[in-house]
Amino acid sequence: MESLETRKKDHIDLAFKSQTGRLEIDDRFHYEPMLAAHPAGGLAPFNFLGREHRLPMWVSSMTGGTKLAGTINRNLARACREFGMGMGLGSCRIILDDDAYFEDFNMRPVIGPDMPLWANLGIAQIEELLDEGKTALAATLVKKLQADGLIIHVNPMQEWFQPEGDVLKYPPLETIKRFMDGFDHPLIVKEVGQGIGPDSLKALLRLPLQAIEFAAFGGTNFARVELLRDERADAALFEPMSYIGEDALSMVESVNNIIASEPPVCKELIISGGVKNFLDGYHLIQKSQLQAIYGMASTFLKYAQEDYQQLHKFVEGQVRGLEMAYAYLTVK
Repeated sequence: MESLETRKKDHIDLAFKSQTGRLEIDDRFHYEPMLAAHPAGGLAPFNFLGREHRLPMWVSSMTGGTKLAGTINRNLARACREFGMGMGLGSCRIILDDDAYFEDFNMRPVIGPDMPLWANLGIAQIEELLDEGKTALAATLVKKLQADGLIIHVNPMQEWFQPEGDVLKYPPLETIKRFMDGFDHPLIVKEVGQGIGPDSLKALLRLPLQAIEFAAFGGTNFARVELLRDERADAALFEPMSYIGEDALSMVESVNNIIASEPPVCKELIISGGVKNFLDGYHLIQKSQLQAIYGMASTFLKYAQEDYQQLHKFVEGQVRGLEMAYAYLTVK
């Protein structure tokens, strides 16, 4: 074990390297060092999406349909089970009527019976199922995955920029309302990286959704992904549009303003999009006046591609950081 003398010498040597200036301070928080002991025993369990969670983090929807995606999903589901958090699957379109890639999505045996697991389809697929009278396929998808419900990702900008994208014939809100009339499972509605403006948020908060996921501007921008994929010469003309969106903090503030004057029907939020670490997530969920957890996609994706121990170490670090945040930080 390191001796006291060695540790104190390190403090002296490193003090000169650890100087900070006013511009480096994270001014989102008050630091209150007098009011709590060091955390012990983990975070308090809480109910969200109808299930008990031990961690206010959410594995936001990612991809599926390849061997690598299957490995990623299994690693993520294993972490969800171990640490007590929920998971949204990537788009399940590929297994809607063909089970060739089913095992890439079959995460209930991995995540276990107690943690949230949600299937996922795009608004274009929901529109198509409605037009063809095949909405029973969506219900079957949820059942065969033993999922808690269905996430509908709404992505008109991505679809518009995607060379092979689907063209929406109806406003997504209209499609969601029609779908809800005959669908007996809980629903979450999310965007995919541009966020959701206040008028759309107000409309969603009036619906009996289980939750709204932000997928705000600031994380993976799928409109830009599609522009980068597009080799047509005119793709650059549309690039300015890909910088339009709503960031997570502005969306939290929009929701807070909306519910101040109109009680919401939907009462749970998954705050995602640009959340890079536990401090970002803690800040946003503490700001929210609705019950909220925070989601990450690309950060989880980075670690889930490696050996599981790398992902375990990452999540373990997030837990320790959150324990300290709850003990000593209040949000300004």
